[in-house]
Amino acid sequence: MGPVWEEPACHPASSRTMRSTAIASFRSFSYARRRTDRLTHFIFVARAALLDLAARHPDSIVPAYTVGVQAQPISFGHYILGYTQALERNGVRLVQAFANVNKSPLGSAALGTSSFPVNRPRLAELLGFDGVIENSLDANQLSPIDTGFDLTNVSSSIALTVGAFISDIEAQYRMTTPWLTLEEGDLTGTSSIMPQKRNPVALNDVRIRASETLGVATTYLLKAHNVPHGVPDYKGNDPIQALARAADMLDKLTLVVKQLRFNANRALDEVDADYATTTELADILQRDADVPFRVGHHFASDLVTYGRSNGFRPTQIPYVDAQEIYAKAAAHFGLRETKLPLSEAVFRRALTAENMVRSSLGLGGPQPAEVSRMLAAQRRQLVSDATWIAERQARLATAAQALDQAFMELREGR
Repeated sequence: MGPVWEEPACHPASSRTMRSTAIASFRSFSYARRRTDRLTHFIFVARAALLDLAARHPDSIVPAYTVGVQAQPISFGHYILGYTQALERNGVRLVQAFANVNKSPLGSAALGTSSFPVNRPRLAELLGFDGVIENSLDANQLSPIDTGFDLTNVSSSIALTVGAFISDIEAQYRMTTPWLTLEEGDLTGTSSIMPQKRNPVALNDVRIRASETLGVATTYLLKAHNVPHGVPDYKGNDPIQALARAADMLDKLTLVVKQLRFNANRALDEVDADYATTTELADILQRDADVPFRVGHHFASDLVTYGRSNGFRPTQIPYVDAQEIYAKAAAHFGLRETKLPLSEAVFRRALTAENMVRSSLGLGGPQPAEVSRMLAAQRRQLVSDATWIAERQARLATAAQALDQAFMELREGR
């Protein structure tokens, strides 16, 4: 490897501006690299915890919601794997951002290099960077803007994913009998006035970190947009702070995940108490009995109205009443045959959550075979990501050893 300087010589001190600008730029990239590594680790740990949770209850039935209303039954494994996949995608974004961050600006001086013959590639190698940002104007003035955006952007993306998950759990605490709660202990607190309350304070802590992450990221974007390059304001600590807050958020999330308690019977009862399976009823009528979907949908909707107004669960609707409701729906659309083309046994089975989940056929669906496949695939990806993290750390350690050796050689005059 070549020397840090192209030729040994005694050089006068650089100007204070040149030195401080170069150091600030280098520190920014160096700190960002360390924070990115740290955040990668916490994403990995959080994903592992969520995968363990999914593996404990892969096929248990839970309600899924759209527009805040129960929409379809899915499996618990399918639900959790949705969030692990989103975090995996965030991890990919972070690796891509790292590729940009791990380029050295050192030696670019203020923006136009200098008359000192600095060997920039050698400096980058000794400091564990993957290369240099070649154009010196870009290295010290422009790249901090867009690399800062990369880091704040991925931090924000992680915060949005985590915020959505925490929001789901918080909604549980509005129920009289939740199906997903925190174990009572360090992460919950009893109200000082109302003894019945078990406040999920840990959820609030995670949400606060998510809000802080988004706040710092937004502040950075506004400053970077409004401050011309060459002015130090946009080169502040905001991207590093966003990374730090996101890592803290994920650390707290992992603690929450490890203390989540899932009540499978309660979740199934929540599904059975409503009419989320009527979509499958309309599908069965179309697929198996050649009933136009608009007819099946109209029938299912009328069935829901009738059941709710009479205080029935889907399993409690009298079959004879269902036949009458279907006959009216068929007549409304002018069908000649107005008899419900499903036996009572088929009708009852069509309204069960287990049947609807297991009948799913699409890629990535909630059916047991797909959940098992996706769980295994994400486990394999986690192993691959662990290898990448280990290799990254090994490369930095090797670079640190080479740097120490280079200093030893300089000190000994070799």
